[in-house]
This record gives sequence, structure tokens and C-alpha cells, in this order.
Amino acid sequence: MFFVDYRLKLAKRMLFNKKGSLIGAVLAVTIGILVIHVNFVIFQGLFDAIVRDISNYRNGDILVTDEADFIDKSDLSLSNWFERIPYVKAATPRLSSTAEMNMTKNGKLIEETRVPIVGVDPFRDVLASTVHETVTDGSYVFSRNSIVLGSNVAEDLGGAQVGDSVKVLVVDRWGHDQIRRFTVSGIAKSPGGQGFDYTAVVHIDTLRDMMNRPGDTGSFMVKLNDPSKAFEVKEFFLRSFPNDDFIAETIEESAEQQLAGFRSGIAMINMIGYFGMMSSAFAIVTIQMMLVNGKTKEIGVMRAIGAKRKDILLIFIFQGMIIGAIGAGVGTAAGLGYTVYAKETKMSFNNSLPLEVSYNWEKIIQTALTSFALAIIASLYPSYRATKLLPVEAMRTV
Repeated sequence: MFFVDYRLKLAKRMLFNKKGSLIGAVLAVTIGILVIHVNFVIFQGLFDAIVRDISNYRNGDILVTDEADFIDKSDLSLSNWFERIPYVKAATPRLSSTAEMNMTKNGKLIEETRVPIVGVDPFRDVLASTVHETVTDGSYVFSRNSIVLGSNVAEDLGGAQVGDSVKVLVVDRWGHDQIRRFTVSGIAKSPGGQGFDYTAVVHIDTLRDMMNRPGDTGSFMVKLNDPSKAFEVKEFFLRSFPNDDFIAETIEESAEQQLAGFRSGIAMINMIGYFGMMSSAFAIVTIQMMLVNGKTKEIGVMRAIGAKRKDILLIFIFQGMIIGAIGAGVGTAAGLGYTVYAKETKMSFNNSLPLEVSYNWEKIIQTALTSFALAIIASLYPSYRATKLLPVEAMRTV
């Protein structure tokens, strides 16, 4: 134990005598860790923000559809079934179709085709979804002849405004054109365009009438108080309706196609970050080789008075541990500082989509330990080179 303490103290003394080299090595580790933290905050935050908005606007924490066609159970019965579960905040029906729209603006007829149109229950939808919060002008759907236009749809219609009249054509189940005139009650614009910016929203009963599907529902959006219980609630629902053709999916399952590409991108960015950390290890190798070359006389003296090669090896490995520990500590602190800043300032991507910033302690600890391990590994070669110096030759080079 005495020799370990002596070698550690000697390693600290030799390292801190070369403050420039120590600072350079610590900075190399710090930058490597900081790059990984910044990448995580931005790209994982963007991924989580997209998941958040898909959940809040479109799919909920659980999305229920019918394998064959439309859900024919009543809205009230399914909503009541879900809402008796303590984990469930609310459940709301949705019905979707495609419409053609036209309106007269400044004496000019403007038409827009293939506009997605969604029917909602305005009383339940405000509990299970936050689409109503994206209405920046006017109000959400409040009657059967009102329509909310996404900001892009309104722009394509020549700048539609609240109070304008819009004619909507939907093809019903029999292939017949059904035309209704609606009054624009609101314009929806979501941060990052993840909401219904390219969609029109009407009352679900009105869309059912136009599609000639009384009582039918396209999907049920279920929002939970505790999203971690999604799989449990989903499985309970499917077990409760074994004779129906229901499909129940968690947000990860229902949005898999949309999220798969983002996952691949995040994996690549993380790989680039770890390559950056490896480059910091090469910097440590270079700096420690300089330390070995600068301490040739000291190494020769230690060997001459009886220090073994193992002692020299441990001295420089201890130096790598010191560099790794300080660098991991400073880098982690800097990364956490950036994460706190991003969270408190509600950092957004491209000044539009607010990032969903979180503290992933498992990744934080993993990054710190990886950088510490790399610093030790990087010190092995310089340590080995130091042990190869013979006492006489080391003294002769001075």
C-alpha cells in the first residue's frame, strides 16, 4: 500500500509540474465528452420532441384502430371503458378522409385538392389532445358547420381567415360527392409543423354524415396520466375485447415508420461523437509521450535507485487515471451545464420545434466511464515506452 501511495503521489507531482500538458490532456477529454452531450441534447431532444408531438397531436399514448375497416362500437362505450382505468386521462374518437376545398377570395376562386381532413369530438378531443392549443387565430371546432384550417392549407387557399366560407367536397363510401359549406372558426399552426398545419379539422359527426358512415370511427386516441403504463393498458384492452378485430399500439409501435429514420440518424451521430472521444485518446497518447520524453532523467534516476519497470509503468498509468478522472469530471459538468441551459431556455430546433430535453443519467455515467477508461488505455503505450528506458541510457540522454 505504501508503494502504491508513493507511485500515485509521484505521478501527481510529475503531472502537475507540467500544467500545460495536464490542461491540454484534460481539455481533450472534456471536449470529447461535451460533444457527446451536445449531440444528445440536440438530436435526442429533437427525436423526443417529435415523439411528444405525435403523441399529443395524433396518436396519443395508445392508438386503437380496427384491423378490417372502421370501429363500429359507439364512442361513448369505448371512451367510458378507457376512462374508468386510473392510468387513462382521456380517450377521443377520430375519423379521417381526404377532401377537395375551394373558396372565393377577392373575387377569385381558389381550389385546393387532396387535403387531409380529420373529424374530432370537440369536447373529448381537448382532453386527449393538444391540437386545440395550436389554434393561433380564432377558436377550435365548436359546431357542426365550423372548420379549423391548418396554416398551410389556409395559405394555399389564398390566405383564408377566420369567418371566411369554405366549400368542402368529400367522396362518400358509395363513391358519391358530398359537398358542405363551412365557416372557418380558426387557423392552426404548430411549432415545427408537427401538428395539423397541412390538415383541416371538422366535427366528427359532420364528417360521418359526409362519408355516409353513421356511428363509425377511424381510430381512438388514448392519452395516459402515466405513459409508462401504455403497454399494460394496451394488453388489458386487447384481452377485454378478444372477439373484436381491434389493433392497439403504443406510440413507439404506431409511429414506428416515422421514427425509424430518426433512430438511425441518432445512432450515426452518437457514433461520430464516440469517434471524437477516441481522437481525444490520441491526444492523451501524444501528451503523455511528451511527458515521458521530458522526464527521461527522472526515470533514469528512479531506475538507478531500484525502481522496477512495474513501478514506472504504474506511475504513468496513474497519470492516465488522473487525466481521465479530471477530464471526465470537468466534461460531465460542462455537459450537464449545457443540458440545464437547453432545458431552462426551452431550446428549439431551427427556432421552431421546442426540444424535449431530458437527463439520461445512464448515458451520462456511461460517457464519463468510457472517457475515463479511454484515458487509461491511452496511457498504456507511453507507460510501456517509459519502462523500456534503461538507467544508463536514460542518464546519458540528459
